[in-house]
Amino acid sequence: NKMFVDLEPFFTIDTIYQGLGVDRIAACYSINNGIIVDAGSAITVDIMANSIHLGGYILPGISSMLNAYKSISPRLDITINSQIDIDALPQKTADAVSYGIIKPIITLLDKLAGDKKVYFTGGDGDFLSKFFKNAICDKMLVFRAMQKLITEKKDMII
Repeated sequence: NKMFVDLEPFFTIDTIYQGLGVDRIAACYSINNGIIVDAGSAITVDIMANSIHLGGYILPGISSMLNAYKSISPRLDITINSQIDIDALPQKTADAVSYGIIKPIITLLDKLAGDKKVYFTGGDGDFLSKFFKNAICDKMLVFRAMQKLITEKKDMII
């Protein structure tokens, strides 16, 4: 459709990461310093320092992990306990699955983030952000980056 413009070629960030998807590039585009967590069907984590992308990693999303447990046994077909105490060992199977999913995500992010701001987006971003004191939840992060790009490079895009 000639009414649409593919913005991907216009996004640029300083990185040596190979194969970085446009969704991750866009999420990082407007963040100068901090950790960017896009928690959807996959959880992508990217680190920006002084407008330089230092790298990142990818985890399965919460729903993907729940499906993996379900495929192991019908007894593990549970919904996530959003009130799970990640500082106490679980005492029932449903909580053990929730703990097994959430605790590793939070532990990895916490170690990586330190005192840095952590920007959350994606379907599970709001939920995960509640575990961090320096969290900023912005469901529109990628779209704000697209708006920033269009404003900055309007002459090239249009």
